[in-house]
Amino acid sequence: MPALLLDLTHTCHSRARTGVQRVTRALWRELGDAALPVTHDPFEGVWRPLEAWERSNLAADQPAASRRAHWPPAATLRGRFRRWSRPVPDGIRLPDATEAALLVPEIFTAATARALPRLLARVRGPRVALFHDALALQFPEYAPADTVARFPAYLQELLQFDGIAAVSDTSCASLLDYWAWLGQKNPPPVTALPLGIDPPPPPPEARPAARATVLCVSTLEGRKNHLALLAACEALWSGGASFNLHLIGPAHPETGSAAQREVRRLQQAGRPVRYDGPVADGDLERAYAACHFTVYPSLAEGFGLPIAESLARGKPCLCRFDGALGELARPGGCVSIGMGSSPEIAAAMSGLLDSGARLAELSAAARQRVFRSWDQYAADLRSWMRTLERHA
Repeated sequence: MPALLLDLTHTCHSRARTGVQRVTRALWRELGDAALPVTHDPFEGVWRPLEAWERSNLAADQPAASRRAHWPPAATLRGRFRRWSRPVPDGIRLPDATEAALLVPEIFTAATARALPRLLARVRGPRVALFHDALALQFPEYAPADTVARFPAYLQELLQFDGIAAVSDTSCASLLDYWAWLGQKNPPPVTALPLGIDPPPPPPEARPAARATVLCVSTLEGRKNHLALLAACEALWSGGASFNLHLIGPAHPETGSAAQREVRRLQQAGRPVRYDGPVADGDLERAYAACHFTVYPSLAEGFGLPIAESLARGKPCLCRFDGALGELARPGGCVSIGMGSSPEIAAAMSGLLDSGARLAELSAAARQRVFRSWDQYAADLRSWMRTLERHA
C-alpha cells in the first residue's frame, strides 16, 4: 500500500488544463508509485482507486475546452450496479488505508465534501489540502455565481485537515485572514509553498519573426482581464503599431464570453488577433518560441504559472506587481502594468515594442531566474507533511 492517497476526483474526469488541474496532474506524475490515486465515485457511493479510463484522462496530451467533469455512461452504470449488488457500508473501497497520508490538491465540490469525512476518518497519517486562492470571495464580480456561493463552505471545510499548503504567501495570508475573521482559535497549520514548473525543453525550430508577436496564455474569464488587453491592443493598432496578438487558453462559458465576442469583432475588423483556445504542450512551446514577450493581464492570482513559465523560457512578461503576481514578478524579467487598465497595458506594451534594447535587457534578466521544478515541489511538500501531527 503506498504511503499516500492522492485525491484526483475532478481532474481524472476532465481533460481541461486550468491552473489547478495542471498542478494536480504534475503531482500525480511526480509522486508516481509513492501515491495511490483515488476518486470519489458518486454512482457507486465509494472512495476507490482510479480505473483505466480515468488514468487515461490524466495522461492525455490534448486538452479539452470544458473543465466540467465527464463520466461516460458505462462508468455510471457500472457504479450504480456495484452499489446495488455489493454495497460498501463505510463508503471506502480501497486497500488498507489506515496507515496512509492523504493529499487533496483540488478545490473539491460540495458533493465530494459530503463524502470527504469518511476518508479523513479512515486515514491516520497527515491529511493535507492545497489552497490555491480566495479570489471567488475577493473578486466575486468576476467569478461564476455558483462558485461564489459555494466558497465560504469550502473554506470552512478546509478546517478538517491537519495542514494546508498554500501556493503563495498571498494565498497563505488570505486563508489565515479569513479564518481569523471567522474567529477560528485553533486552525490547522498553513504554510506557503510556491509551485513548481516543468523545466523548459530545448526551443523548437520556431523563432520570433520580424513582426513582433505578443503572447497571452490564460483562461479567458472575467478576472483575467482580457477585455482591457484587447482594448489596449486596439488603441496601439489604431496608433500605427505593428504586432500580432496570440491568445491561448480555454474560455469560461459564463465569464469569458465577452472576451470571445471582442476577439471575433477585432478579427472581423482585420486586426491581427489569433485565438487558439486550449492547445497541446508542443503547440504551446512553439508559441513561446515564436513570441517576443508575453502579457498576463490578470487582476489577481493565487500563483500565476504562465508568468513563471514565460520567464523560464527567457520571455519577458507584462503583469501586475501586487499580490501573488508581484511575488513572481519583482525578482526580474517583468514589467508592471499598474492596476491593469487598458492605457497602462498599452503603455507597457509600447515600451517593449519600441525598444529592442529594453526587451533584450528583460530577456537576459528572465534567463537568470531559477524556479522550483515539480519534482522539487513534490519532495518539499512531502517533507512538510511529515512534520505534521493530527489536528485536534
